[in-house]
Amino acid sequence: MGLLQYFRKEKPKKGSAKLAKDRLQIIVAHEHSNAASPAYLPELQREIVAVIRKYMDISTQDVTCEFTDKAEDDISVLEVNVALPKNK
Repeated sequence: MGLLQYFRKEKPKKGSAKLAKDRLQIIVAHEHSNAASPAYLPELQREIVAVIRKYMDISTQDVTCEFTDKAEDDISVLEVNVALPKNK
């Protein structure tokens, strides 16, 4: 080791274990966010579509339901978006 290399700081190289750990953390965080939605959400969406179909013709793709759980505020939000057809 030369004198100049002693004073020069080299960036530590990411090993394959560190890279695998980072990737696994991303996957676990993604799976955790998907698991946060309640199990009744698909059934709720089908029921909303059924009720709206009593009054107008829509498809199941016209209704989207999203559940957001904000742990820092202790608030859960259910967002329902319905794309209604234009009147003819």
